[in-house]
Amino acid sequence: MRASILRCTCLFLIATLLAACAGKDEKADEAETAMSALPVSLATARLQPMARTVLVSGPVTAYEEMQLGVEISGQRVTALPVDVGQWVKKGQVLLQLDHRTLDSELAQADASLRQAQAAQDLARMNYERSAKLAAQQLISASSLDELRANRINAEAQTATARAARDAARLRRDFADLRAPADGLVSKRLVQPGQVVSAGTELLRLIRDGRLEWRAELPENQLADVAVDNTVELPYAGQVVAGRIRAVTPGVDAQTRTGTIYADLPTPGPLKPGIYVEGRIVTGDGQALTIPTAAIVQRDGHNYVFTVNDKQQASRLRVRTGQAVQGRTAILEGLKAGDNVVVEGAGFLGEGDRVRVIAPAKAGDAKAAAR
Repeated sequence: MRASILRCTCLFLIATLLAACAGKDEKADEAETAMSALPVSLATARLQPMARTVLVSGPVTAYEEMQLGVEISGQRVTALPVDVGQWVKKGQVLLQLDHRTLDSELAQADASLRQAQAAQDLARMNYERSAKLAAQQLISASSLDELRANRINAEAQTATARAARDAARLRRDFADLRAPADGLVSKRLVQPGQVVSAGTELLRLIRDGRLEWRAELPENQLADVAVDNTVELPYAGQVVAGRIRAVTPGVDAQTRTGTIYADLPTPGPLKPGIYVEGRIVTGDGQALTIPTAAIVQRDGHNYVFTVNDKQQASRLRVRTGQAVQGRTAILEGLKAGDNVVVEGAGFLGEGDRVRVIAPAKAGDAKAAAR
């Protein structure tokens, strides 16, 4: 009897020890699993005020680029006092042609005009004297008519000589190419010594140095844009501000796009020909936003991770909008109040176990894990 009691007691102690060891193993496994889970922090998707914008790319161009040339042919360039990038004033000489022949023609025209004026003065004085004599009936009426005709003929010859002199002076002025307005020399297509012809482009001038930004918008976005909308062009670490000056009234039948023109009062580092993405602010509104760090790009798509009740990560594909001050608008894939992984999101995969901790601790733990 005593042996039976002793045997039962030993069996009970053995079972107790085995249960205790099993419990310790389970707790150790749970602790090991918890330690192997990636520490992450969560953030909540929330609605916040955000300006409605349209993102589109386009080139920076000159508002008005004038193509300059001369109006006479066969003359050689003798002086070219300007170069590309130089600011010029209205009326400033940009190019000079060889004008020796033109000077000679102008001098000859001046001499012809003075000769005609002398003949006109003589004819006028002869007529005036004859008119006095005719009043006293000392000369015939036919003689007076002839003198009157000589005076009129001399006046016509003077007018002809004056017109020829003006034409010669104009041709002489054509030998000096002057700036039609204030502006910036953007291109030079001629060299000193070159013989040029009329109508050939020799220089280009950006009127007043004024630049604009042009962009092609699809018809669904063009309807949201209006004149005076603000434009923001980030470039070279700066944000250049502009304002829409004009919007095409229709769309192209082939491309189904329309063009917007934005003035750039202070272009800063922007230069003609630069292709830059701009943000057109079309109005105020609200958007569902999450921290930009929560968005993971894989396979050309944007994803976020959420955490389920089993502390496992679930991947969701989202469609994003604009990003402002570290937060990105979510257009599809989430709703307000959803929690997404922020710190540690880039290391996660579908179904990975995670451990949610405070943001600062998550950063420290992630750095330690790396």
